[in-house]
Amino acid sequence: MKKNRGFSLLELLIVVAIILIIATIAIPSLLRSRQAANESGAVSNLRAINTAQVTYISTNGSYGTFPDLSTAGLMDSRFSADGLIVGGYSYTITGGGTGNYEVSALVDGTSGRFNYYSGPDGVVRYRDAAEGETLPAGTTAGDPVG
Repeated sequence: MKKNRGFSLLELLIVVAIILIIATIAIPSLLRSRQAANESGAVSNLRAINTAQVTYISTNGSYGTFPDLSTAGLMDSRFSADGLIVGGYSYTITGGGTGNYEVSALVDGTSGRFNYYSGPDGVVRYRDAAEGETLPAGTTAGDPVG
């Protein structure tokens, strides 16, 4: 009676090849899914920042910076300073006080495809594409995000 002592080298190579083929198909899809999730998070964060600004100006009479919004309890501690990277995007607030403000979400590396900004009107818009980036088909810089 012959005993099987394990897998042959050919069987192992076939299994490794199948795993590599599956990985080749799955990894790009996972990266695109991650980019889409980061982009959705950026748009959502900009909307939350706009809501915090509306609350802050109604209470204090001026627009706030990230430290102001965080100290007032309107934003979580991740947004305690300008330029922090949250979910693959760098957020900054320019302007403020009693004038207008603009909050930007700029992609950090390859974690997203598009840059966004918003202002006191609360509309999240596409920012000019950086070098080597493109905007979604049929849109131009300044178009609202759907």
